[in-house]
This record gives sequence, C-alpha cells and structure tokens, in this order.
Amino acid sequence: MATAAEEQTPGRRRRSEGKRAAILAAAEALFVTDGYERVSVDAIAARAQVSKRTVYDHFGDKQALFLRVLERVGDALVATIRTALDEELTAGREPRDALTAFARRVATETFPSSDYVTYQRLTSRQWALPQLPEPVRDRPELLLEERFAKLAAEGVIATSDPGTAARHFTALTIRLALDALNANPGARVREEAILKIIADGVDAFLRAYR
Repeated sequence: MATAAEEQTPGRRRRSEGKRAAILAAAEALFVTDGYERVSVDAIAARAQVSKRTVYDHFGDKQALFLRVLERVGDALVATIRTALDEELTAGREPRDALTAFARRVATETFPSSDYVTYQRLTSRQWALPQLPEPVRDRPELLLEERFAKLAAEGVIATSDPGTAARHFTALTIRLALDALNANPGARVREEAILKIIADGVDAFLRAYR
C-alpha cells in the first residue's frame, strides 16, 4: 500500500509544474514589455504569485530564467520553420517553386506569428541582454543550412558552402521581406508586394546557385 506521502506526490508535482508555468509566463510578459535589465526577480515572483525563493528554486537566477523563456519561444519558432521546410522543400519539387513557397510561408505566416514577435522583442538591441549561446541565437539559420547542404548533395543547388548559400537566400528573400514589413510598422503591407520581393530574390539566388 502506498504511503500518504507517495499518494500526494502527483499532486505536489502538478502544483510545482503549475508554479513553473506561471513563472515562465510572468517572466516572458515582463521581459517583453520592460526588457531584461529592468526586470527584477521580485517583479517576476509577484506577477506569478509565488515567492522569490520559488523562482530561484525552479530556475536558479534571472539569466537562466531569461534563457529558458527565449528557448521556449525559439523552440516554437524553429518548429514552425522546420514544418515549412519539410512541407515545401520536398524531394523532386521544382526548385523555384519550392524555394518560393518556403520563403512565402515564412514571410506571411512566421513573421506575423506571436512567437516571432515575442522572439524579436526579447532579443531587441534596445535592451541590455546576457550573452546568448550560439545554439539559442542561430538555430533557425542552422536549420536552413542543414537543408541547403542536403539540396547541394542532391544536386538541386550548386555550392560547396551551404551556410553561405543559406545566408544569401535569406538575405535575398526573407530578410528583404522583413525589411519591407518593418519599414511601415502598423501599416498593412500588401501581400503582392511581399511575394514580388520573394520571387525576385529566388530568381537572383538560383542564377547564382544553379
């Protein structure tokens, strides 16, 4: 027969998980609105309705908590990009169509997403931030580099440096689309304009890498 302590373990675990989730949600909201440097552990604890000690018990310190928040948002962002890669850059698909569909999907679905907006605000240069580990900072780029290495191995694109090819592709398509969106914050950028930027960028990329 289980002891009373053993029977309570699942309940305590649920309460612990609930507190952890509340701390992460509170920290994310405060980091986004106030920036890393201005947010205190006291403020996070108050918003999450837990003690300051509970915050430290779960996450160690403010920097570790910030990196965990950034990791959560980054995981969601990477999952979105991975899905777009898997569904658009498929084997046997015409390269121009595949690359255009992928870039369009990132520009019109990933950029407007709450995860992307949150990630951008968390990493905004207007805030003083802790040094971010490369895997946290560069995961979307590394994911695209891995896929371009596969495309090169299959002869779809011609390059011995898939990392540079991936950066060129991003600069010619996704980055220019993002610049167009950011140039008029609050204004509605016509999707046709974004698609034109992407189509022109894909053409320029393929002229260099086919």
